[in-house]
Amino acid sequence: MKYLIVGIGNKGEEYVETRHNIGFKIAEKIAEKIEAPFKSSNFGLLAEGKYKGRKVFVLKPDTYVNLSGNAVKFWMQKENIPLENILIITDDLALPFGSLRMKMKGSDAGHNGLKSIQSQLNTQNYPRLRFGISADFSEGKQADYVLGKWNNEEQEQLSERIEKFSQAALSFVFAGVQNTMSAFNGK
Repeated sequence: MKYLIVGIGNKGEEYVETRHNIGFKIAEKIAEKIEAPFKSSNFGLLAEGKYKGRKVFVLKPDTYVNLSGNAVKFWMQKENIPLENILIITDDLALPFGSLRMKMKGSDAGHNGLKSIQSQLNTQNYPRLRFGISADFSEGKQADYVLGKWNNEEQEQLSERIEKFSQAALSFVFAGVQNTMSAFNGK
């Protein structure tokens, strides 16, 4: 079985420590856990490894968040990975900081990366893992907030949360979405 785990984020040094790039941070932790280095490839950086006998591709698209669907569609087709075996990791303004929510399907909730994926795949029915970044910003400042850096309190908790999310993503590979949702949602 093959799996594609996609961490959503923006390429470029100026985005590395921003809230919008939490998908990249979690993808890096997953690749580290399966001992798979990232290599430059089509549509981004790709790490290829195994977890409990299953082939896992971890992707950090270089398409910027708004065009993430191009990378997801390319790798799904190239590696013949079924929709139920992809996991999209993204930030979520509607959840409190560090909250974990895995879903089998759902709307894009205004997230441009998920809009792009939905558009390219012609469906909302794909697993996603959302990292809560809260919505602690003034009206009209959403873009500044999501592209802003973590505050000190968030920074202190980030390593532990990234670890938890990487565990959830690997649970998805081995135990499936339902079992992972039961074990990790809200943790």
